[in-house]
Amino acid sequence: MKTVNPQDLQPNEFYRYMIGSIGPRPIAFASTIDAQGIVNLSPFSFFNIAGYNPPTLIFTPTINRHGQKKHSLLNLEEVGEVVINIVNYSMVQQMSLASAEFERGVNEFEKAGFTAVPSDRIKPPRVAESPAAYECVVKQIIATNTTSLDSPGAGHLVICEIVMAHFRDDIFDTSGVIDPHKIDLVARMGADWYCHAQGDALFEVPRPRIGIGVDQIPANIRNSAILTGNDLGKLGSITTLPTLDEIRDFRTSGVLDTLFEEAEYGCQYLPDLLHLRAKQLLAENNVHDAWLTLLQSGT
Repeated sequence: MKTVNPQDLQPNEFYRYMIGSIGPRPIAFASTIDAQGIVNLSPFSFFNIAGYNPPTLIFTPTINRHGQKKHSLLNLEEVGEVVINIVNYSMVQQMSLASAEFERGVNEFEKAGFTAVPSDRIKPPRVAESPAAYECVVKQIIATNTTSLDSPGAGHLVICEIVMAHFRDDIFDTSGVIDPHKIDLVARMGADWYCHAQGDALFEVPRPRIGIGVDQIPANIRNSAILTGNDLGKLGSITTLPTLDEIRDFRTSGVLDTLFEEAEYGCQYLPDLLHLRAKQLLAENNVHDAWLTLLQSGT
């Protein structure tokens, strides 16, 4: 394990550790406007939800490498309104182009080829190509480095309240819920890497319930060289262990006969065979039968 004290490194050196290990990070594609009505559009990956009553978003423009405030931050100090446009895969290259350090006053909507749509309740426009957009008013801007406000990397935490939201019709499933396959999001990783939330990258984890816990799993199972931490997490979510009758009935059902025959003739060690079968069942989210399989070694 590599242990690093941030005080032993330059801020930009420790920054590389942070962005390489904290992610994928959602992207706030922020459209702002200055007091003269000039629009800016810029992405920020220091971004997330901060609450939903009231609905609140946060993002952090940092001081750039020249010791200057980002144009988005300068605009927010003049006009405290912002649209947080959500980025999906079909617009990621244009979004990246908009992040280039254009001079202040250059319209990144035009440079990156996006369509500006008037907002309903605030001055900055939203991005028509975005699958979702949140019109926000700024509630507070908090400097994260009060001793060196112009130091590169110093951030300003922008706290925004959503006052209007827009969602493309084609991102919903038939039940009216946003479908992760249809919204097709991207997220920021370290260096030049991004994450595409699609295909095998998407998986479901059932909502947790109070189960027996990993600490109550028998030691021979808990210390298995075959089962992983994820496997143990699934096993620990069960509320009660199978009864002895259930375990015996499962054995006499014949579903494990091949494993017992293989072990009987010395081809494999029975506990390993049971653990391998249970691992397969857990991959199929069949936790009940996985338990019935694992507990056979004690019958």
